[in-house]
Amino acid sequence: MPDYSSIHVLVIDDEPAICTSLSAFLEDYGFRASTAESAEEALELMKSNTYDVCIVDMRLPGISGEDLIVQARNLYPDQRHIIYTGSISYNLSEQLKELGMRPEYVFLKPVRVLSLLVKCIKELAPESPVC
Repeated sequence: MPDYSSIHVLVIDDEPAICTSLSAFLEDYGFRASTAESAEEALELMKSNTYDVCIVDMRLPGISGEDLIVQARNLYPDQRHIIYTGSISYNLSEQLKELGMRPEYVFLKPVRVLSLLVKCIKELAPESPVC
């Protein structure tokens, strides 16, 4: 298996079980993974850590996932984001499209084929071409 330990992924979801299971999966795959259970916690972690890719739930308490992505992109322009949502009717906003978000960066919970999520992380990470 290739070494992805240089890729740091932050999983942001208000459901602790999702944070735990998704970060464990990513670590098993070789990524460095961290978790945050709110946008506010994620922004605090970003002050002292560099994350290549963030997997962001859209429905978070307090600051929404979309607002988190906008704020994080303004503060950390090299950071990339994947949307992980339980809303089957979710559509990218114009603001997120302007930031370069595309439909292939949106995953519906639960992701049945996690290898697609891994593929997107690898393609979004700085060492790789953007997917």
